[in-house]
Amino acid sequence: MEQHYEKFQRGYSPGKRYGRAWKRIRDRYVHKHPLCEQCLKEGRYVAVEEVHHIVPLAEGGSNDESNLMSLCRSCHEKIHHERGDR
Repeated sequence: MEQHYEKFQRGYSPGKRYGRAWKRIRDRYVHKHPLCEQCLKEGRYVAVEEVHHIVPLAEGGSNDESNLMSLCRSCHEKIHHERGDR
């Protein structure tokens, strides 16, 4: 019953999709890039909330630092909205 609840009622779970290895990669990247990279380009200093894959894993992207980007939640949502995948 609980698995059914988790799978169908709870929706997306980043922990299940990415796992511990991703958490380590993400934490290391956030340590190096603590501010939203999009906001920084515009002269704003906003703390990172999300680590974004520039090329999504589902489209052949990787967890390499060259494919990652620190973003605030607002910038992250904007990127996904523009892509049409959220």
